[in-house]
Amino acid sequence: MRKLSFALIGLLVGLLIAPHCGAQFNRKSIKKNNKRIASYTGKKHFGKEHVYSGVGFSLNAMNYYGDLAPLPSRFSTDISFTKPGIGISLFHRFGPRYTLVGQFMYGTLKGSDAESAKKTSDETVNFNQVRNLSFRNRIKELSLTAYFDLFENEGTYISRVKWTPYVFAGIAVFLHNPQAQEPDKFLDGSPNPNAGKWVDLQPLGTEGQKSNTSTLLSTDVNYGNKVYSLFQAAIPFGAGARFRLNEVFDLWFDFGFRYTFTDYLDDVSKNYVDVTRFTDPLAQAMSYRSNEIPNPGLGTHLVTINGQSVPIINGYGQEGPTNNRGDDKRKDIYMVTSLKLTYILGATFHRAKFR
Repeated sequence: MRKLSFALIGLLVGLLIAPHCGAQFNRKSIKKNNKRIASYTGKKHFGKEHVYSGVGFSLNAMNYYGDLAPLPSRFSTDISFTKPGIGISLFHRFGPRYTLVGQFMYGTLKGSDAESAKKTSDETVNFNQVRNLSFRNRIKELSLTAYFDLFENEGTYISRVKWTPYVFAGIAVFLHNPQAQEPDKFLDGSPNPNAGKWVDLQPLGTEGQKSNTSTLLSTDVNYGNKVYSLFQAAIPFGAGARFRLNEVFDLWFDFGFRYTFTDYLDDVSKNYVDVTRFTDPLAQAMSYRSNEIPNPGLGTHLVTINGQSVPIINGYGQEGPTNNRGDDKRKDIYMVTSLKLTYILGATFHRAKFR
């Protein structure tokens, strides 16, 4: 009887202790699994959680490649004219490698023959120095660009790679407006009351685009030259790298080019128009600025402007098939070097689901 009593007591104690032991075991197991999940850095497949969106802000440096570059080369630019720009963007990541970015960017391009033109080997002035044109152009660009990562990432945004190089290409449209500062005097020698003021160049028709204000002949090289549009398209392309800063912030650094479909970012493309064909003295002065170069050492010829005899340098400010003002066979290009900080939207929601 005593043995039976001890057996019953042992059974009751076992039934009471067993649930607590099981619960303790389960808590340890869950804790261990949570720790393993938190430290796991491999690929995590949680449906489409690797698809996410975000916003970005960029600081940019902009450079111009065109007719007012230091050398007559497609890849020539004056680094001293690097100008700042800013951008805001939205991005959406579609998968392990692909991101689509929409961006608005604002910045300035600038060029100047007087400051950039390279002297020849014998230290004599070259064509660009005598031409003496200059400009600035404020660009407002809207782009849609596809980015391709070289390092694949199939996990959630939490487990994205620490860094990856990428390449990109897309489409862009932009508004531009080339300007230049007005000279101290008009070509006839009369003072300009607006000297130094920035003026829009496109409305002046400096290469004969305004047929109603310049009496171009049908035999003139620039006859029929159309007014260029201030709304243009471009193809952005380039390469860079993205670095993960923490769970929600990334830093992007890239450089890219905008191949444009215009040769008038600088208001320079084709041939000179005879200065006597302009009826607007400001258009006349902005088309031909070689008179501001002191003693270029080149031959001149005299023309009559407002009853005044004005010397014009041969080949400049003069109609002729070889009297080029620019090179219309090459379109203008601008380069954008960008440092961008991005933030992943909806991170709190995704983090709650993951954990």
